[in-house]
Amino acid sequence: MTARTLYEKIWDAHVIEQREDGTCLIYIDRHLVHEVTSPQAFEGLRLATRKVRRPDLTLAVADHNVPTTARVDSRGARLAIGDPRSAEQLAALEANVAEFKVPYIEATAAEQGIVHVVGPEQGFTLPGTTVVCGDSHTAAHGALGALAFGIGTSEVEHVLATQTLLLRPSKTMEVRVEGRLGFAVSAKDVILSIIGRLGAAGGTGFVIEYRGSTFRDMSIEARLTVANMSIEAGARSGLFAPDEKTFAYLKDRPMSPKGDAWLESVERWRTLHTDDGASFDSSLRLDASEIAPSVTWGTSPEDVLPITGTVPDPESFVDSSKQAAARKALDYMGLTPGTSLQDVTVEHIFIGSCTNSRIEDLRQAADVVRGRKINSAIKQALVVPGSGLVKRQAEAEGLDRIFTEAGFEWREPGCSMCLAMNPDKVPPQERCASTSNRNFVGRQGPGARTHLLSPAMAAAAAVTGRLTDVRELVK
Repeated sequence: MTARTLYEKIWDAHVIEQREDGTCLIYIDRHLVHEVTSPQAFEGLRLATRKVRRPDLTLAVADHNVPTTARVDSRGARLAIGDPRSAEQLAALEANVAEFKVPYIEATAAEQGIVHVVGPEQGFTLPGTTVVCGDSHTAAHGALGALAFGIGTSEVEHVLATQTLLLRPSKTMEVRVEGRLGFAVSAKDVILSIIGRLGAAGGTGFVIEYRGSTFRDMSIEARLTVANMSIEAGARSGLFAPDEKTFAYLKDRPMSPKGDAWLESVERWRTLHTDDGASFDSSLRLDASEIAPSVTWGTSPEDVLPITGTVPDPESFVDSSKQAAARKALDYMGLTPGTSLQDVTVEHIFIGSCTNSRIEDLRQAADVVRGRKINSAIKQALVVPGSGLVKRQAEAEGLDRIFTEAGFEWREPGCSMCLAMNPDKVPPQERCASTSNRNFVGRQGPGARTHLLSPAMAAAAAVTGRLTDVRELVK
């Protein structure tokens, strides 16, 4: 047989029918649903008098709109959601999952959290499966060897009704990073550096496979960070070949296979790798030693530099359209060319999101702030665990006390300040050091200025009140 890439193996295994124009009907193994993109989809089913074809392969979680402040009172009764739109969307989700008999992790359940944190930690996400959700950062699940991608509302309805999608195959891209990462350099710095090289559209039309010793050495949580931001380079999805770390992570998860089914699954998962001799349509290679703690300066994740750099001059870009974009970005961000990135002050700190809210992320941030206080210039500093299970583990390890003693707010799980769809927002013209995935105009609130960085770098900014090289604080 012809040597195939990991993507081609998963794709081929899920093609039901191929049409003359190359479009394929693809079987979908897992469908994650949240409160933002599902109401219209369920209403479409209702109007067409259709049922959810495979509710057992669907999992609903509320995350975007749920408040990250207390959700129950002292008696355990659920508190009302103050924002009317958020309350309406959550109520709609709960009514829909009850009507269509879709499994649902309730907003006050211990397992509740961000959908892209919950899926892997529950074992709902498995190697070799196709995973979709009405959310672009579904790419995160590719860290476990799943072909995972975001879909639109009409496609959400189509999957609910048929457990299939009509798609064209993607091109393949290898991103290979070799070597050991430097001191205090994280997975977030790696993916930001990759996006900086590829550009925000460099991966358009591709599925990226992450290969090389640097990625093999990463924990599953670090791989989830990398895969999560594949979409920020324009890629459809990001993939890691499952390995022993993957199997150890998934073993005994609530929804993982059990007994003989587990053994059979692992044997099958071991075949999910790119064959020797398989070719990619495109390739990018980086040396891990050249990657440094990084931060964004503009309004796209591709606007990224090492923290030791300076705000670029728009005229330094060769392409005229990039020059215009840089001028517009700097005007929005309130930055002057030539300014040292480490001289940029911040007022808000956000540690959370589906990119960086897992226990490993919180540990890295806590290591920086342990025994320190946040700077007096910081108006708000939030730590938002990715799920109730992450929150409980962090509390068992005493991380919550480290954060609160330093001056942070310790919150309930949710998407929170990653996007302006709930009460956690950055005020206009104020600046946030954020571990989230997007620094678009208005992403964290109208006029908000966002700098993307790692959890350790966000913690360093909290301590100093400015963008800071974390290596100066943790020698």
